[in-house]
Amino acid sequence: MSAREEILTAVRAAIGDAPANEIPRDYCTTTEDNLDTFLDRLADYDAITHVVDPAALDATIKTALDNKKQVIVPDAWTTAIDTALTDDPPLPHDQIDQSQGVLTTCALAIAQTGTIVLDGGPGMGRRALTLLPDYHLCVVRHDQIVASVPEAIAKLAESDPTRPITFVSGPSATVDIEMTRVRGVHGPRHLEVIVVRTP
Repeated sequence: MSAREEILTAVRAAIGDAPANEIPRDYCTTTEDNLDTFLDRLADYDAITHVVDPAALDATIKTALDNKKQVIVPDAWTTAIDTALTDDPPLPHDQIDQSQGVLTTCALAIAQTGTIVLDGGPGMGRRALTLLPDYHLCVVRHDQIVASVPEAIAKLAESDPTRPITFVSGPSATVDIEMTRVRGVHGPRHLEVIVVRTP
């Protein structure tokens, strides 16, 4: 008998006739105001935020990207900027890294954690596009904001569960052993979010 089999045999003997316990999954899924909570969390992360009506979206994108000449837009989902680089055919990693930023949509946003969820769908592109540039501008529709992580996971499971999911909670940052905060290690150092009001 191998060590693995010996351990599993001991575990099976220990739990033998133990009754199966139901694990409660009644997570809290509501907040008083998803939008206010989402904006508060983004402010804690030092992300720049805007809340606009649909008619003002293009102008807000243009203002946010005013000094940026080489911005990647994964696909043709917006006409707000006419000098954007598209990822078709796929851009090499060096070119993505040298761009001045990326403009995407999102799959969902989570109010309680201030998280943007990307799943590689239309307007989001592949994961490298949002990890290599130093700046990420993301457009979130108000009706895409859910209260909690369990609610987000349930909604994502309703769509294509095979898509790669990226959770973005503010600009990328890490802290070393001396508690020195360093930005941009695992993704963009700068995050800007435009929330578009929906009727």
